[in-house]
Amino acid sequence: MCGINGIISKSSNVTDVNDLLKNMNRLIWHRGPDDDGFFVNNHNNVTVAMAMRRLSIIDLTTGKQPIYNKDKSIVIVFNGEIYNYQTLKQELQNEGVIFNTKSDTEVILKLYETKGEASFSKLDGMFAFSIYDKNKEKVIIARDFFGEKPLYYYHDTNGFYWASELKSITNNLRQTPSISKAGLNLFFRLTYIPAPYTIYENIHKLQANHYISYNLNKNSFSIHQINTLKQDKKHITFNHAKTQLKNLVLKSIESRSISDVPLGTFLSGGVDSSIVSLGLSKLTEKKIDTFSIGFDKASFDETDKSQLVAKLINSNHHEFILTEKDIEKHIHDILLNFDEPFADSSALPSYLVAKQTQNFVKVALTGDGGDELFAGYNKYYIGRLNNKYTSIIPENLHNASKSLLNKVLSTKQDKRGKRFKIKKLINAINYNNNHYWNIISLGFGDDTNKLLNDNFYQASVFNFYKSKVNIPKSIHDYREIDRHISLEGDMLVKVDRTSMLCSLECRAPFLNKTLWEFSNNLPESYLLKGYNKKYLLKEAFKSEFPKGFLDKSKKGFTVPVGDWLRSSLKNELISYTDTSFLEKQNLFNIDYIKTLIKNHISGKEDNSYKVWTFYTFQKWYANTYKP
Repeated sequence: MCGINGIISKSSNVTDVNDLLKNMNRLIWHRGPDDDGFFVNNHNNVTVAMAMRRLSIIDLTTGKQPIYNKDKSIVIVFNGEIYNYQTLKQELQNEGVIFNTKSDTEVILKLYETKGEASFSKLDGMFAFSIYDKNKEKVIIARDFFGEKPLYYYHDTNGFYWASELKSITNNLRQTPSISKAGLNLFFRLTYIPAPYTIYENIHKLQANHYISYNLNKNSFSIHQINTLKQDKKHITFNHAKTQLKNLVLKSIESRSISDVPLGTFLSGGVDSSIVSLGLSKLTEKKIDTFSIGFDKASFDETDKSQLVAKLINSNHHEFILTEKDIEKHIHDILLNFDEPFADSSALPSYLVAKQTQNFVKVALTGDGGDELFAGYNKYYIGRLNNKYTSIIPENLHNASKSLLNKVLSTKQDKRGKRFKIKKLINAINYNNNHYWNIISLGFGDDTNKLLNDNFYQASVFNFYKSKVNIPKSIHDYREIDRHISLEGDMLVKVDRTSMLCSLECRAPFLNKTLWEFSNNLPESYLLKGYNKKYLLKEAFKSEFPKGFLDKSKKGFTVPVGDWLRSSLKNELISYTDTSFLEKQNLFNIDYIKTLIKNHISGKEDNSYKVWTFYTFQKWYANTYKP
């Protein structure tokens, strides 16, 4: 686990490029405090430079990077873990390939050297890596199937830059880039920005499951997909699927537990983390370490569920309680470490549990991905309801009653209860196949046109993604949209940045390409039966837990940000609504935003998620542009 940086420069001044590379690497020290490594080479008046920071997890003695092939014509820097590297290594050794280290990094290098870019599809893991191939005069930069590891890039007339975190690029440009309209609109609709966009114009994220091939002679690059999904929807009985799924999950947990350093699990008490913790406990006779976080506000606290599982598997359980004072102390560092606006409030407890966990272990397994694989979100059920609703209720009747229903369902409370969910459904209803895009818009949604002024508002913000996926009509369509958007842009960003800020590696056993293909080819009724979410997964493991435990509702990392915006964060929030400040920004409709925030602070309306989204943007903006 590391962070990587790289430069392709037309400059032949190797010293200047090396200095820039060192500065890029210094900015991501937290991603790998154990070691660093550099490669700088000038050939044909083009300088290629690559660097990495290392958090040592596997092959502590011989895994130092960069790693070269025998004649040093090919070199790699790598961030992540390849879980099937031992199998791949054995296959290569059977073909006569000789290895000099025990690391997974060298396996990627040897695979590329012998089989080229096509070999990337063999990798099971989370990764971002770059390879310089002097023989072919090209640089290859790749990202894993789900996008667990980040990769940003920027191209201008002077060269090409790539990095694990935005700060390595933006802090080394001559001036801060302008705001991307696409990135801005995506953020205020979604509360995050998925690949290939960022908040900055001309800086992009490499999409998950893709690689860049940069031709050094032509000074140009192309982007290619790595894996294509297998479609094999042959009939499988429910009982057979249940047995097969359990075996696949346990096998994936085992593969993600390979480590030369201490390892534990995040245990929230939900279905996914409970299964992962149970699976890990079965792999060892020793007690495993489990970690959870609770809240001092009782209505948000669910530590009783994690305590029950910890007792069941007999783990060394560590529990931490989050208070408003903890947020005051850490909120600045947490939010600004994302380098662009990010409004998933669960990042706050995610950071604090990671911060505490790294005092005990260096690697933590998580339950991330379980909801996307096995239809665990309410939004999948809501999406299905849209199809039923629109087939019964005429569009003109829906439009006539929508305003009245919104008033009846309004709430002053900072929680996502039944009223919130019904209101979300009513406002997501769409008769033109846009309902799921509305459902995933957790920020301002359709109100984005009221928030942003005409110079910055874009109505067709999802067009890029609509060209990549089916018209959303089924559970599998919804899941595929989430893989491209919310999983890559939100869930995995949150886990990577908060854990790596604490120099802790997180691994997600459910994020396994084999598991995704398996679930993708199942009948939808196996995943979502009526309102019973994650039906197959729960049935596969229900014998391992007390009766009814896996059917208990779970809030997730819900955080009372609405309360905090009326208390400890109130003064800072108000400062961001200063008229002169807003006028200088020239982004927002000032009257709309002032009314929205005034009503929230006064308690007249609960605008928690919109106000939090605005607050996180303004905090990023004030720190970045310093108006």
